[in-house]
Amino acid sequence: MAEPTLSPSRRSFLKASALTLGGGLLLNRPAPAAEDLGGGISLGVQSYTFRNFDLEPALKRIQELGLKNAEFYSKHIPPGSSSDKLKEILRLCKEYDVTPVGFGVQGFSKNHDANKKVFEFGEVIGLKYLSADPDPDSFDSLDKLCEEYKIAIAIHPHGPSGKGLHRWYSAEVILRAVKDHHKLIGSCLDTGHLIRSAQLGENLDPAAQVRLMGARNFAMHLKDHDNKRRTDVVFGAPEGALDVVGVLKALQEVKFTGTISIEYEANPADPSPDMKACVDYVRKVAKKAG
Repeated sequence: MAEPTLSPSRRSFLKASALTLGGGLLLNRPAPAAEDLGGGISLGVQSYTFRNFDLEPALKRIQELGLKNAEFYSKHIPPGSSSDKLKEILRLCKEYDVTPVGFGVQGFSKNHDANKKVFEFGEVIGLKYLSADPDPDSFDSLDKLCEEYKIAIAIHPHGPSGKGLHRWYSAEVILRAVKDHHKLIGSCLDTGHLIRSAQLGENLDPAAQVRLMGARNFAMHLKDHDNKRRTDVVFGAPEGALDVVGVLKALQEVKFTGTISIEYEANPADPSPDMKACVDYVRKVAKKAG
């Protein structure tokens, strides 16, 4: 059963709890300033990479990779959590020095009260954005909530499925939908899904998609994909298709200063070795992006 929308008093209590937890600021604190990739761009992880692990083991693996930012998914931070549960989650994040900067991928409908509940959750844990798969009729509600909470909606393009291309499969499709809406509604492009779209004849260049979104890039899922074997591959693998340097240059050109999150969907039982190779590769080639 869904919990009711947070009342103002409960919302204030949760904010105060998060602010004072462990004697440190956890709510709405800035993301770690480490500009891993230059130009104000930070490197993080989508916690779905560690979907076979509970929160603390996942945080331990993120820490071992030297990453300080994460976009979490619902197994690791359930949106319907009680205040006590959220306090414990934030305590663990602080212990492992991992900051929640995003959450998703989250659906939204025209139900404003349900949408507001997600934004309240995002405010409590200090999010900068929600990666999203919104219904087309949700934007009037999202306009109001982005203005109120100053949390961005970053629409995530999934790749092809048995039903064809996802409704938000490209920057062109996203821009047509959001161009007349709040400036905090944009994209969380997923380079792997953009590559996968070639399976249905859409040759979408991730760097060009970044340039097209421009100032409406609010996040990114960084992954490479082998369309022949239909599996994610580590960055730099000969069977991969992703030009990481080109993507980083495009992000710099559009003055993106957020977090890009590596998401690696292969080898879920033990993704850490491949993730380390991905992290090392991105940090190495970032120097070429200037």
